[in-house]
Amino acid sequence: MPSTELLIAFFATTAIFAYIPGPAMLYAAAQTMARGRWSGLTAALGIHLGGYVHVFAAAAGLSVLFHAVPMLYMAVKLVGAFYLIWLGVALFRAKAQGDVELPGIARKSARRAFFESITVEALNPKTAIFFMAFLPQFIDASAAFPVWLQFAVLGTIVNLMFSSADIACVFLAGAVIGRLRRSSHAQRLMRRAGGAVLVGLGVHVALQKS
Repeated sequence: MPSTELLIAFFATTAIFAYIPGPAMLYAAAQTMARGRWSGLTAALGIHLGGYVHVFAAAAGLSVLFHAVPMLYMAVKLVGAFYLIWLGVALFRAKAQGDVELPGIARKSARRAFFESITVEALNPKTAIFFMAFLPQFIDASAAFPVWLQFAVLGTIVNLMFSSADIACVFLAGAVIGRLRRSSHAQRLMRRAGGAVLVGLGVHVALQKS
């Protein structure tokens, strides 16, 4: 494995990147605002699992394709962007369920948030580029462990640290909306705010030049 000094730099840099507010944190917060804390947590779990698509892709070297084939990168980016916009519009237009939420509905929303978030993260080529650009800085080709294994281990650590930030964001958003839970008007506003955040993320991703 890399030297101790390199690992310290790796953990410090990863922590900085992880806790800078980004799309994944905003997405988890939006799901929390729209559907509640449990849905936010399942969304964070889905983002975490979706991140492993990029970890394994980086370990296999597949992410290089995004550099070699720009049109492939653009296609995946646009699909992910429009999917985010579609989710946001669906939340924005959702009808209020009233002050009392049925357990079955809550489970369905959490399940939906889980699978949606896996798709969102798997369709995010920026994450793939990040892993391919960031992880090689901490790979030691002369180490006893093969390069692909170093990619997998370091990528898993990065994914875990990013997920810890997403979970913290969910609890922060949950603490805010918990006080507004009794108001159906506030619930409607939170759901629309969550939808607006997702639409904004989708537009931002679609308009990014790289």
